[in-house]
Amino acid sequence: MIEYGRVAGSYGVRGWLRVVVDEPQLLAMAPVWWIGGVARTVQESRPHSGTLLAKLDGIESPEQAQKFKGRAVEIPRPEAGEGRYFWDDLVGLEVVNAQGEILGVVKRMFSNGAHDVMELQGERERLLPWVPPVVKKVDLQGKRIDVEWQADW
Repeated sequence: MIEYGRVAGSYGVRGWLRVVVDEPQLLAMAPVWWIGGVARTVQESRPHSGTLLAKLDGIESPEQAQKFKGRAVEIPRPEAGEGRYFWDDLVGLEVVNAQGEILGVVKRMFSNGAHDVMELQGERERLLPWVPPVVKKVDLQGKRIDVEWQADW
């Protein structure tokens, strides 16, 4: 299971949920969501003002929907797709530059608004942008990320 969104509150008078999510299309395609460890069948969903609205089985009123506010929406982990990665998969990978120097291990990933960033822990902390000119190869099985980045940067 992977957390894919969070319930922001209720919507309307028929028990719809308003969910904050980065990729609403993927969550909208999932036929079942888990909220609080309970599976709920999705009757209908649609994007609305930067959120995803959803009608789930067993939630019939705004009062019932409001009880889910702040809870995580989980779905079975989908395939990331070619050249795409879940941040959790990158944490702990060793980062090596073209000269073979180990720059550190990915401590965490975050977004700065312009692009994603790797925070590395090693001889010193480093922040590397997750952009194609920098990230050259990701080997999840080998637990390694090859980058174009000098050790003295």
